[in-house]
Amino acid sequence: MKKTTRILLCEDDPNLGTLLSEYLTAKGFETTLAVDGVEGLKAFRREHFDFIILDVMMPNKDGFTVAGEIRQEDRHIPILFLTAKSMKEDTLAGFKAGADDYMTKPFSMEELLVRVNAILRRSAALPEDGEVVTEFNIGRFQFDYNKQRLYEGEEETKLTTKENELLYLLCKNKNGLLERNYALNAIWGDDNYFNGRSMDVYIAKLRKHLKPDESIEIINVHGKGFKLLTP
Repeated sequence: MKKTTRILLCEDDPNLGTLLSEYLTAKGFETTLAVDGVEGLKAFRREHFDFIILDVMMPNKDGFTVAGEIRQEDRHIPILFLTAKSMKEDTLAGFKAGADDYMTKPFSMEELLVRVNAILRRSAALPEDGEVVTEFNIGRFQFDYNKQRLYEGEEETKLTTKENELLYLLCKNKNGLLERNYALNAIWGDDNYFNGRSMDVYIAKLRKHLKPDESIEIINVHGKGFKLLTP
């Protein structure tokens, strides 16, 4: 039986909050409505949720502050911001606070549903916080996703979050194709040109980390993605 996705919705406009909550519930989600940031944080710490929708302009605690506090406790739970502003600065502030996406009011219910489902598909590619991931053997290396470490005998390399997530996806598809757009959407949330360039930088960093073992190679498959080739 498929598990029901639990959504925490923080929206201080009672009419919009009720409307969104009823719509999401009708679409099969289990939705909890909080009327401000403080109530939202209390609900987050009291219950388990799979997805969070935050209005930016809320009394007591705004959406950016709430997202920042949530990110300190959970790195992976998807967060979608609702904002009445379309200023570039607010968008950037949202992503810095840990947003996976944002929507500018007014928006259609159908668009909200599409965004939520797209983010859920992306987030499913990576393990959830607390999920135990066994170590991967890569030639002479051992990779521990949970500890963000790459070991070669006594040598230990601390990986950045992006390096860690990218190597995880490569290991899951070891000797097979990791599609470029799939990796970009899973880790960066968008397969645009700038994120693509960023991913190329991290691929280069991983190649450097793995260089001591000549039997390991990360190759480009033109127009498609990457392959982690190991013995």
